[in-house]
Amino acid sequence: MATTQDVSVGNFIRYNGELVQVIEWQHRTPGNLRAFYQGKMRRVKDGKSAENRFRSGESVEIVRVEVKELAYLYADGDAFVCMDNETYDQITVAKFMFGEGAKFMKEGDTVMISFEGDTPISADAPSHAIVEITYTEPGVKGDTATNTLKSATTETGAVVMVPLFVNIGEKIKVDTKTGSYVERVK
Repeated sequence: MATTQDVSVGNFIRYNGELVQVIEWQHRTPGNLRAFYQGKMRRVKDGKSAENRFRSGESVEIVRVEVKELAYLYADGDAFVCMDNETYDQITVAKFMFGEGAKFMKEGDTVMISFEGDTPISADAPSHAIVEITYTEPGVKGDTATNTLKSATTETGAVVMVPLFVNIGEKIKVDTKTGSYVERVK
């Protein structure tokens, strides 16, 4: 059994009988009180956050998680079907696990999936996606002096705010964590 000193950001622990991922973990020693650990955690099952204080030296169950690199194949309702590149096994992963990045995923993308045993518990989309613009209002020549943005629909159906000079048919790089425009790709 591990103690609170062994926990770090990104670890999976069992808290109140549920599997949670540690988002923030701080050691605090206020004035003349005893030291404690302040933890912010996200439930794996539904993504809700929780905060708690742990006594210094308190025992905590750290869960061993295996991370695999899989290939995204296709969407199936509220889930994505991914394939293990080594064993060719197909695994169904819920869309909500990918967060904002689910809107920008295309077939063949490489994704990172965390497993507890055979159950997928966490998923990460690629950090950036290159997508083609399928519809946007036409840009006016010379509109590059201001930071004005317009909406554009991508090939995956997501809507992204882009600069005025971006036109239909161009490819752009998008940050999948925030859904924001990064740059034009040639």
